[in-house]
Amino acid sequence: MIYPIWGIIISTYCIQNVVASASLGTELDLNKLLLQMDGAEYDPQVFPGLVFRLKEPKTATLLFRSGKMVCTGAKTIDQVRRAIETVVVHVRKAGVTITEAPTYEVQNIVASADLGQPVNLTSVVISLGLERVEYEPEVFPGLVYRMTDPKVVILLFGSGKLVCTGARTPQDVEVAVEKIGEELRSADLLR
Repeated sequence: MIYPIWGIIISTYCIQNVVASASLGTELDLNKLLLQMDGAEYDPQVFPGLVFRLKEPKTATLLFRSGKMVCTGAKTIDQVRRAIETVVVHVRKAGVTITEAPTYEVQNIVASADLGQPVNLTSVVISLGLERVEYEPEVFPGLVYRMTDPKVVILLFGSGKLVCTGARTPQDVEVAVEKIGEELRSADLLR
């Protein structure tokens, strides 16, 4: 999907991963859940949480003894909601009393986008300023740009492709992608 901005074409962003946390409001016996929930994985020597994967929506949810849970792998906020609801159903079927439906909070959205043309990263460093940019091509081929509003980190590559991380809402991603495009155009680094 593409849309025009300032006379050029920029690909819209594509959400790759939504990470959200929630609390079940009760402590969990992870060994019991391992036995009761088909497909659950738990090895406390390797990781302190139980991993429960769903095929629909395709997610992995980490459950901790404290009752906290982290859902990862969703592509939309609605998939997060559905995944958490499904995990709650499975935990209840395993014999755990959960009095209220847990509320969740999005912790991180990772998205990708394409500015539609190559970018000279050395020129970007000079244009955007050293206080918010890290670029060490010998270590990592992309430029790290710490945007302050919205508060996200953008990994920008010479191909014009980018990854946005740290967003809390899809709107943050959209604003960040538009903003970096505008900043690069105003510095004559994009047509």
